[in-house]
Amino acid sequence: MKMSQKPQETALSKCPGCEEPLERGDLFCGACGYDLSAVPAVPQDHPTIAMTAPAGGEAEVRFDRRAEPGGPGESDGPAGSDESDESDESDDFELAAPAPAGTPSADASAPAATPDPRTPAVDPVAATPPAGAKRCVACRAGSVDTDGYCENCGHAQPRERDHMEQELGSVAAVSDRGLRHHRNEDSFAVSTTALPDGSPAVVAIVCDGVSSASRPDEASAAAASAANEALLESLPRGTHPQQAMHEAILAAAEAVNALAQEPARAREHDRHRHQNAPACTLVGSIMAGGLLIVGWVGDSRVYWVPDDRTNPPARLTEDDSWAAQMVAAGLMNEAEAYADERAHAITGWLGADAYDLEPHTVSFKPDRPGLVVVCTDGLWNYAESAAEMAAAVPADAHQRPLHGAQVLVGHALDGGGHDNVTVALLPFAVEPQGAGSACGTA
Repeated sequence: MKMSQKPQETALSKCPGCEEPLERGDLFCGACGYDLSAVPAVPQDHPTIAMTAPAGGEAEVRFDRRAEPGGPGESDGPAGSDESDESDESDDFELAAPAPAGTPSADASAPAATPDPRTPAVDPVAATPPAGAKRCVACRAGSVDTDGYCENCGHAQPRERDHMEQELGSVAAVSDRGLRHHRNEDSFAVSTTALPDGSPAVVAIVCDGVSSASRPDEASAAAASAANEALLESLPRGTHPQQAMHEAILAAAEAVNALAQEPARAREHDRHRHQNAPACTLVGSIMAGGLLIVGWVGDSRVYWVPDDRTNPPARLTEDDSWAAQMVAAGLMNEAEAYADERAHAITGWLGADAYDLEPHTVSFKPDRPGLVVVCTDGLWNYAESAAEMAAAVPADAHQRPLHGAQVLVGHALDGGGHDNVTVALLPFAVEPQGAGSACGTA
């Protein structure tokens, strides 16, 4: 899906403000809101400019909170990072020479300079947000309103969901917008609870919004939240983890279905919203009582990577996709099926317009320590086979799951980042019990 359907085109390949990649036809940067139709012309070349102070006076160097020299959208860090909020002072300064007393500051006959519409109309120091308020990443002076726009310069701010990270005990997850999408339509939930006997249970849910559907970002968020809440309610009651996963997927489906019953909220300025039923995929994993439970609908996946890399890794899910159906029917081998342009067309999803919902759940009992990788296709597109995924997982990911998830997201971004990327890592610690396969079905 194209990032913008507006008729005009721009020759820019990157945003002048935040250097995010642009698509043909973009009039605004999807990351920082830079107005691409108002890109200033290249100034005339003036290699030398006299900077002198009047006789009898020293030049005054005044430090102000002003826009960066590269443009109003430039910041110290990437769009969406916290770095731009941490510094109250910029390194910019202007050289001002005070005029002698009684002397006009400018020639009255000289025409007034036309102000740059992107320059703050108020004193940047006076426009500084109060303590605790979010600072604009574009002008770095104004505060951000509840709609996500700067009250000073009007620029749209990066969405909070563009990059998310969470670490909870031994489970961690990272989600990123990627390099091509205008928003992050993935979502995740990680949590821990206890079974009735007091033993721990660890949960990871990862959802991928269907881009061709309406409000895919809301669908994935609703599904992840509903599934997680259902598991946190059922596992402590003693529900078997596999049954709990089945019920959690049904709860997630109901949450997504409910979105279709809400009044249409498409806004005129949001051309990315569609009008069919919201939809997403879901994949989840539970570690409880020595079991590894996997559940899914769609084409997001779970991989098993043993700590001892001499043992083979494994993929624990089967895609609900056109390619998987072709392979299962014996009409194509896996290489041929996934090379087809129809390969990623999904045949199962959560949403009001889905076919008969058939949640898949499987129970394993690993006989050795390993790492559970729960991810969307934004990652596995760049590490499709179990061996490729295992090669991308850092050797210390079992001890540092958040770092491992960050590395895997970086692997996808380095590969092109064509899709949103989300991955959760769950280290599975068990005492070795002798020879056997990496995972055995319970």
